[in-house]
Amino acid sequence: NFTNCTAVIPLTFQTNVLAELRKWKLNLIEHHNLQMRQEKEKHAAHVKQLSNEMGNLKELLRTYEISIGRKEEVAITNLTQALERQKEKIELMRKFTLWRIQHVKAKQEEYANGIADRQFQTTLMKKVWAAWRSLSEEKWKEKVAKACQLRAEDVCVQLTNDYEAKIAELTAALEQTKAEILRLHSEREQFEDTMKKAFMRGVCALNLEAMTMFQGK
Repeated sequence: NFTNCTAVIPLTFQTNVLAELRKWKLNLIEHHNLQMRQEKEKHAAHVKQLSNEMGNLKELLRTYEISIGRKEEVAITNLTQALERQKEKIELMRKFTLWRIQHVKAKQEEYANGIADRQFQTTLMKKVWAAWRSLSEEKWKEKVAKACQLRAEDVCVQLTNDYEAKIAELTAALEQTKAEILRLHSEREQFEDTMKKAFMRGVCALNLEAMTMFQGK
């Protein structure tokens, strides 16, 4: 019988559970907003740094275009293409990071909606139980109340386990996202270091060739 398995929860306990759930939801939303602000600030600083670096590199490219010949132009063209590819890669990294953040946010909202639905069902079961109990015979009240209290305790334990498992899942997803961001930053730094080394090798080779030409003259 459905009514024999409904939960009997005191009003104060229900109020405490609702308050705790609201507190959890607000904490999750606040934590998510803080992470979003931090990610936006990091992204803005990173974009500004890249813009400054690109401006410096473009100025350097213009100087070399005036002072050296066709071989230097070919090297600078290759470097410009590499910088464009790096810019595209950074843009893809930014879009991927935003997508992951939105994905985690969607999971959090889905989790909050699930909590609200369960709370509504619990309140509805309580009202049904109260109506049924008022029509029951007096001798069955104590027995049914004990059975429903045990059922309510089981439901509370189950809900607690479900909420903890969901929170652990969201935490793992967030940690995975952070690890992915760190990995992408590491790849970007390695790529920039490789480009700098390649550019320096090209400059050294051009200097050696220029010296050889001057010595020959």
